[in-house]
Amino acid sequence: MEVPVLKERTAFALPGLPVLLLALLAILGAGGLTIHAAVIEEPSRLVFTVPVIVLGLFTLTGLFVVNPNEAVALQLFGDYRGTVRQEGMAWANPFLSKRKISTKVRSFESQRLKVNDQDGNPVEIAAIIVWRVVDTAEALFEVEDCEKYVTVQSEAALRALASHFPYDAHEAGQLSLRGSTDEVAAKLKLELQRVLAQAGVEVQGARISHLAYAPEIAQAMLQRQQASAIIAARQKIVEGAVGMVEMALEMLAEKGTVQLDEERKAAMVSNLLVVLCSERAANPVVNAGTLYH
Repeated sequence: MEVPVLKERTAFALPGLPVLLLALLAILGAGGLTIHAAVIEEPSRLVFTVPVIVLGLFTLTGLFVVNPNEAVALQLFGDYRGTVRQEGMAWANPFLSKRKISTKVRSFESQRLKVNDQDGNPVEIAAIIVWRVVDTAEALFEVEDCEKYVTVQSEAALRALASHFPYDAHEAGQLSLRGSTDEVAAKLKLELQRVLAQAGVEVQGARISHLAYAPEIAQAMLQRQQASAIIAARQKIVEGAVGMVEMALEMLAEKGTVQLDEERKAAMVSNLLVVLCSERAANPVVNAGTLYH
């Protein structure tokens, strides 16, 4: 049988200041009459004054204070009777127990977790979670410890999220932990809100605060990234050099500056590519002979 989820509701409570003043007046009045009865030696009056004093003191135990960004949950012998969110002094049945719970915005940074990414590479990851309690009944009665529950579930969600993305994207448009931080943070927030909703918690923000390869593979991955960067740079250089060679041959043919056979075109292309793709500046050699000698 499914147990119904306990939802927050507003509890009945009176303004505390009027009740405080009435109780004090009753206690002071009854106390004065008690002293007067003792002076004139009329103990029969104590039958009325003593219960008033006891009732006034008992009434004062029902007073409680609600601070800003705080709520007070009321229970009667274990039965949830509602929550008071109105700031200030309030009064409720003295038999009701009062449990305070903070509704302030809270944040915490998870531990640095070691987890395998989508490619199986071990990475270290941590996140900052911003949250607050929006349903006090669920936060108090649906979970054992709301703060601990948020911490444990956040770390579990972070582990699961990291395993669904590679550290670096291998193709255009692919989401990755390092290159798609906004998208990853949005998915983390959605997953956290799904699992924390039953604890009366609203997730207001989530973002990755630490991301790195695990120390045992960090050096190898750094060399891999450097190699990828060098290859990408070389590819751009070659593409640019080929374009320049094609442009040079087209301009020479168009203007008719020189007529080159296929062998001389091949030599020219080879020389230009060497010059353009070389990491060092080329040393020119002046040809003092003819074109073919």
